[in-house]
Amino acid sequence: MLKLNSSAMERAGKSLGRMKLGESVSEEELARAAWVAVIGKRLAAHAWAKSLVRGNLVVEVEDGIWQTQLFHLRHQILPKLGEVLGNGIIRDLEFRIATPRRPPQTAPSVRASDPPDEADGIRDPVLRRVYKQARGKATA
Repeated sequence: MLKLNSSAMERAGKSLGRMKLGESVSEEELARAAWVAVIGKRLAAHAWAKSLVRGNLVVEVEDGIWQTQLFHLRHQILPKLGEVLGNGIIRDLEFRIATPRRPPQTAPSVRASDPPDEADGIRDPVLRRVYKQARGKATA
């Protein structure tokens, strides 16, 4: 179950209030920062705020279990976000399952896609090179 620490919330709210941010920080950036302050780093590793769309904070989650659990806790999370940001910036929370990312892929070798060369069967490197040169002259 989500445990919201009110003293940490108050400190975060006071810190944001003391900052003279002006126009340099958007409401969306404030909402994403407040999300981490409200739910904590441990939960933020599984559910991260992506964007603020017409008052809805869109939160991507790892899977359906996180989506369901946080959906049921949204009525506890929203007031805490209001304490940090002030009421009116975030009106609701929307939890979406994140699209799984493909891990980096290695590029296939160029030689792997080439058909086997008959000259590669010649063991002597000098003779192999001479054969390839002669074959190149004959086809030119």
